[in-house]
Amino acid sequence: MNKKYISIIAIIICFIGLNKIFYDTYTKTVDIKSQRLITNKETVSPQKLFNLVANIVEKQYIEEDLNHQNWKRWQNRYNGKIKTEDDMKVAIDSMIASLDEPYTHFLNKEEFKNLRTSIKSKIYGIGVNIYNDSGKIKIFSVMPDTPAMRAELKPNDIILKVNNIECNGKKIDQVADMIRGAKGTLVSLTIKRGDEIIKKELSREEIKIKTIETKIYGDIGYINLSSFLSSDMKNEFAAALEKTKECKGLIIDLRWNTGGLLDNAVILAEPFIDAGPIVSVVMRGGKKSVISANSSAEKIHKPMVILINESSASASEIFSGAMKDYNLATIVGHKSFGKGMVQSVIPLPNETGINLTIAKYLTPKNNDINKKGIEPHIVVDAGKFSLDASKDKQLNAAKAVLNKLIKENDIVHISNNM
Repeated sequence: MNKKYISIIAIIICFIGLNKIFYDTYTKTVDIKSQRLITNKETVSPQKLFNLVANIVEKQYIEEDLNHQNWKRWQNRYNGKIKTEDDMKVAIDSMIASLDEPYTHFLNKEEFKNLRTSIKSKIYGIGVNIYNDSGKIKIFSVMPDTPAMRAELKPNDIILKVNNIECNGKKIDQVADMIRGAKGTLVSLTIKRGDEIIKKELSREEIKIKTIETKIYGDIGYINLSSFLSSDMKNEFAAALEKTKECKGLIIDLRWNTGGLLDNAVILAEPFIDAGPIVSVVMRGGKKSVISANSSAEKIHKPMVILINESSASASEIFSGAMKDYNLATIVGHKSFGKGMVQSVIPLPNETGINLTIAKYLTPKNNDINKKGIEPHIVVDAGKFSLDASKDKQLNAAKAVLNKLIKENDIVHISNNM
């Protein structure tokens, strides 16, 4: 696994508040229309909040046996002993750790706020993605029409200081927090560009995170999705399909896409599947809910390649798994992460929440990919990381595969018209 790539995606995710945690939401605790979490501002004691979390987990966690244990032991252990916020956090974390699964976790006030920001897909900052390159905090990309672009910040600029505070030795999320701030406030950056030291003062603005990037490579339409967290995925993806409608084939790039909202994976699959299941969700007790394609909707039929890698997870795997099961796309890259569990984000008092595993999902052919991942049809090593897209081995391989598929498709059309 390319360690430098991991650092890059970590900051892209941290900028929208995820801290490398995968999220899928699939219950009434989320407003499905707006995909907006409602904050519970009721104030309760630390002991009462602990008891509430214990009850929610006991009644809603996917495994009724709660990892082969008597759940009441946790309430007995901490009954009357939780006096402070710290006591509560330790108790909840210990209790949840006993489930021995990585996705259920308590969200404190700040983490819950960050998740809400993520789903709204906007932040207040300057519009840069940053990464850690051997201890140096560098700009990976500059978003268009943002304070960073207007200030002429550039990829590979090294950020030495934020508001005269040294970045050396700080973690990516710490630097990101220093750069973010209230709309209209100023932030100063000390930048190293080659041998030159540059100081910039920027006014923070609302940064709308664009999760979809579209390019045209000859006959190929390229659509990159950085996450499935957008609250406007339907319109964003429709716009991308419109831009690429004249292209003979599509590449959909899901590398480093760690997932997001289940609804968005369904939105993505809908235009390509004529009829039948997109995904099945299996709840506690084995109750199964099947989400199927709308057979009356207009469909797209053209050659397609999907790019995945070891960080493609969750909603990314729902989409790529469906496309693979229906033989609608050639999967290129590296085996995906293998997250087949579904979480519900449940708002709690004190402006906190819990990210609770409440179901698992299956592909249209009822394949459970949890801890297994999606196997690509064509395995391609990522090679050495480069900011130069022309040196992207996996993308170049995807283009070669798709060009071949387009030629084969053209021959079929010519034959049918003879």
